[in-house]
Amino acid sequence: MLSLIVFLPALVALALSVLPARLGPRAFAGAWTATGLAQLALVLALWTDLPASGYGAVERREWIPSAGISYHLGVDGLSLPLLALTAVVFTATAVHSWRQADRPKNFVLVFLALQTVSTGLFVSLDLILFFLFFDLSIVFMYFVIAGWGIGAPAREAALTFFLYTFLGSLALLLGFILLALAADTPTFDIPELAALNPLAGGGTYAALTLLALGIGLGVKTPVFPFHTWLPPAHTEAPAAGSAILAGILLKMGTYGFVRIAMPLLPAGWRQFALAFVVIGVISVVWGALVALAQNDLKRMIAYTSINHMGYVLLALGAAGMVSADNEQARELATTGAVYQMVSHGLITAALFLLAGALHTRGHTYTMSAYSGLATRTPHFATLFAFAAFASLGLPGFSGFIAEFQILAGALTATPVATVIAATGILITAALFLLAISRMLTGPVRTPDAPGTPRPFPDLSAPELLSITPLLALATVLGLLPRPVLDVIEPAARTLNDLVAR
Repeated sequence: MLSLIVFLPALVALALSVLPARLGPRAFAGAWTATGLAQLALVLALWTDLPASGYGAVERREWIPSAGISYHLGVDGLSLPLLALTAVVFTATAVHSWRQADRPKNFVLVFLALQTVSTGLFVSLDLILFFLFFDLSIVFMYFVIAGWGIGAPAREAALTFFLYTFLGSLALLLGFILLALAADTPTFDIPELAALNPLAGGGTYAALTLLALGIGLGVKTPVFPFHTWLPPAHTEAPAAGSAILAGILLKMGTYGFVRIAMPLLPAGWRQFALAFVVIGVISVVWGALVALAQNDLKRMIAYTSINHMGYVLLALGAAGMVSADNEQARELATTGAVYQMVSHGLITAALFLLAGALHTRGHTYTMSAYSGLATRTPHFATLFAFAAFASLGLPGFSGFIAEFQILAGALTATPVATVIAATGILITAALFLLAISRMLTGPVRTPDAPGTPRPFPDLSAPELLSITPLLALATVLGLLPRPVLDVIEPAARTLNDLVAR
């Protein structure tokens, strides 16, 4: 089942590669959409059969036995929500791309390849397999930014993205090798390393291993100070690329912390938990303040991603600091962190697709170039306001559930840091309300029609069909969180038991 879920997009890409490009965007984007829906159906079937504890749908085959490397797949409550998120966001992006005019065949093939490696990473239970999917995601996203961005700035942003994240992946590989060599018999198997706990005593070796993992995963997340590649990458990427980069690829870093760093280095995580809390808080406040200063819509959304991922790191660091007799606080923090990954993926993907729709019409992301869009484009204005309120954590949306859990769980262990981080919510509210007032209210003004009533069309059917489900899901998860929390919480308790050893 898992191998089918992972490699279905690759198989479809292989079949599409022999078809002539003249079939046009609807044929290729339609095939991609059908693939995403089929993958989502398989994930939902997996959801109904997830075991109460441990991993489900496990597949394991020997790959390089002499080095302790295997083809090992499995899902639990930490990975299954992200697996579902991947299918949802890629499917929404496929629908959004039904009118992709620039080399639609190659566009779809690259995204199908990216969908395969993204799915594969979230079900990998071997460090080298995880690294393989991690590295390939960098390669395919590089081609997305360089191939479908605009001109020389896009190529420069793609190169910056590649160099930053590739260097981060080398640090990650070093950490994986150090982990494997710490066992009496070297192995890259994640459950086996968790059971052996070879670095239970902490020390210098464990600290260096955690440092390597922290740099590699921190660059991908990204958190301060490894975030500088993100805004130009988002600004120059096509809308579909930005949606996948923010909605899925950033989660590879935070997922790596909960799947690898915390359970495999529990003593080191507890020892340096405060450092992760500090980095998380700085990312929260810095990301929000810099986003507030932006006049470029895409850069503003990109910096809010740094802010939201900072909350995840704050929660995970606080989980390492919570006293052993306060299991509820630790569970709240870790559950909130995973819930934040899902919530951010849905909401920020919708925001980037909306930004892309605006750029298609006005050919600029500069917010001051627009005003009065509530009159000119009511569907766009409604969905943008909806996404903005969801992103700032308004009650009734998934972001509120996630941030409430994170702050409530972290407050016991790090009250000062938690209070400082809470100011990020106020700043985020200010920046989104400012964006709404700039673009949606006031006299009608658009770049294509300064002072004239020339046409400035509202959202098309594919755009509505791609963005609306993402925001609808964010609302459902804000009002009815239990189906997802019931999956995450048992796995979070298992994770916390491993960290507390």
